[in-house]
Amino acid sequence: MIKVLEVNLRALPITTRMPFRYGLATLREVPHLFIQLLVEIGGQRQKGVAADNLPPKWFTKNASEPYKHELGAMIAVIQLACEVAQRVPAQSSLFAVWKTCYETLKAEAETYPPLLWQFGLSLVERALIDAYCRAKGQPFSEALKQNTFGLELDYIYPELAGLQPADVLPKPQKRVHLRHTVGLGDPLQDSDITPEERADDNLPQSLVGVLEDYKVSHLKLKLSGNTEADVKRLKAVAELLRGYDREFVFSLDGNEQYASLASFRELWRALQADAGLRAFLRGLLFVEQPFHRSVALSEGLAEDLQSWEARPPIIIDESDAELGSLAEALKTGYAGTSHKNCKGVFKSVANLALLARRREHLKRRFVLSAEDLTVIGPVSLQQDLTVLASLGISHAERNGHHYFKGLSMYPAALQKLILDNHPDLYEQRGGFVSPRVRAGGLALGSVLAAPFGLEPELDLSVFAPLGDVAEPFLA
Repeated sequence: MIKVLEVNLRALPITTRMPFRYGLATLREVPHLFIQLLVEIGGQRQKGVAADNLPPKWFTKNASEPYKHELGAMIAVIQLACEVAQRVPAQSSLFAVWKTCYETLKAEAETYPPLLWQFGLSLVERALIDAYCRAKGQPFSEALKQNTFGLELDYIYPELAGLQPADVLPKPQKRVHLRHTVGLGDPLQDSDITPEERADDNLPQSLVGVLEDYKVSHLKLKLSGNTEADVKRLKAVAELLRGYDREFVFSLDGNEQYASLASFRELWRALQADAGLRAFLRGLLFVEQPFHRSVALSEGLAEDLQSWEARPPIIIDESDAELGSLAEALKTGYAGTSHKNCKGVFKSVANLALLARRREHLKRRFVLSAEDLTVIGPVSLQQDLTVLASLGISHAERNGHHYFKGLSMYPAALQKLILDNHPDLYEQRGGFVSPRVRAGGLALGSVLAAPFGLEPELDLSVFAPLGDVAEPFLA
């Protein structure tokens, strides 16, 4: 039997090494949350941990909403999810605990947007998985393949009745290509960096610096919603990439900047009208969530989208708010969705299974991508890498290590602990530990061998209670 006994919420404020502009927000400082659960598993008590940033303008994209209100709502749903988890009676499987938490939280958090309250649930889910894998001495990928979690895929999508995770899970990826984010305000050349914006570290800052240091071949390019500005920006990126002797692939992230299909097709026509950009678009992997969540799954957009036969592969991200959102998106005309741990681990496994079933029946290409929400190590990054690797995703947007200075926000002893346990994923760069990017990718051997991405158990007493860290942000 499995029962959540205690919850510990800790945090620390973290500051970007350079501003990250995405959609409506520019990220400079944010609380980084740790959640630790004490769980009884088959009579054994075990702690499990999860972590994430509490970012602006993603879970609720309201331009007029002050960040302190957004943060207050995030903390409220996280605390509610923790309270619900402790109220749930002992269950026979980990999935049964998750399912009961989900059903209770859905009823009690109905005043919050689904994407937001499921973020709270996802933190509980991840900490439960960590505790379970540690108690069982079984890495996540093996527990998932053998379904010791008790996952019921047909609870999420009834058409998956009779299907087990092992029926769709590929061999875990031992290495993942880093799909580097080029934010709307990011410098392309070193000469674009003003003295006051130059980071005081030895990490690459411009796109050129990233290309030469990390040797990436995968990119994620942010769109602003302004056709003229986006065409100019993409032409500059395309011209820059032509100077390198390797092939590049990329995704375009619309960040909900388009209110209609017509406004997005205006950009698409402008891109197709330019000979250089037409050639550049041969490297396009997919377009991520161009339409605002208020219209993205509407009947009107579905009619327009389905009638556009030459459309590129378009996936949802922010609109993936409910358990069944992917099925609705496929019906609307989308090609798939994104994986993010903050949207749910078991949900992503079910999404993989649904796409595998549709691919088998329809013989079409579908997309399950992996996207970053500026996740940083050691907990959030490594748990996310573990899940995407277990799902067989070969490339992933990674931006946390670019906008934050590695693990420099943590005490030196903690950095050393992580480096000693995960030397394939991290390295020493100057006076701090940072992800070790080689040939445009990350090695995941130690991550996959760990219980849930992270080998050592962390002492969270070095961090302050969540309330103390959040107070200045809420003022």
